[in-house]
Amino acid sequence: MQHAVGAPLPPPQGPGNGPAGWSHQARHPGHPGPPGPPPPPPPAPAPQGPGWTGPAPHHAPAPVSRETTGHIQLPPGGPVPLPAPPAEPGTGTATLAVLLIGPAGAGKTTVAKLWASRRRVPTAHVSLDDVREWVRSGFADPQTGWNDHSEAQYRLARRTCGFAARNFLANGISCILDDAVFPDRPVVGLGGWKRHVGPGLLPVVLLPGLEVVLERNAARSGNRRLSDEEVARIHGRMAGWYGSGLPIIDNSTYDVETTARVLDDILARSIASPPTW
Repeated sequence: MQHAVGAPLPPPQGPGNGPAGWSHQARHPGHPGPPGPPPPPPPAPAPQGPGWTGPAPHHAPAPVSRETTGHIQLPPGGPVPLPAPPAEPGTGTATLAVLLIGPAGAGKTTVAKLWASRRRVPTAHVSLDDVREWVRSGFADPQTGWNDHSEAQYRLARRTCGFAARNFLANGISCILDDAVFPDRPVVGLGGWKRHVGPGLLPVVLLPGLEVVLERNAARSGNRRLSDEEVARIHGRMAGWYGSGLPIIDNSTYDVETTARVLDDILARSIASPPTW
């Protein structure tokens, strides 16, 4: 039997877990089953001292939540709020959600992985491209032409990433997502991320020069490598982020270590003074 996504799982079919009034033995209409021995009488309560008049009142055990994975409570699914400002340089131990934006070849995934791995608190990295490529049969690659199928898979991947971010944060784990969000598609881009994660998401744009992006793209392989014309077109559209009010990192002359450090400083300032988006 299938159950709706997000619905609690049914209890296991074991002793005491059937419908009310059922025992662990099967009961069939017209077959009450062999009678068993009578239950033993309950033990006499021990005296409790002067003035004791009977057994202590019985308290029912606390209900056990079924909406758990292991011992971790699942999130309520609400929007992610803004984190509290850190009490030390950088993002410190703040629990936060980050959206790293940039064109193909900007170094989003590499920087996001390093930034997440260097933090002193648990931090996860979720790449939208990785989630899109979970689809093995019927994968709609936008490189072959943007259509309804690629659009649907992109939206599905974004919702999946948004749920993952809320799930991580609800359990005390920060999250950084990366995606090539275009400024000229606010409903599908930033608007979609805000709907699925919440206004507490901190967007940062990673935008090196075109020559650097072309060079990095040339080192790629498979469907991650784009034509020079496509890279130039995407990079030109990304230039629309200038003047948007979002923080922008030009990492043309930065190595990965430096870029991750600059990212952490910018995020600390964003926590103290969130950008309008």
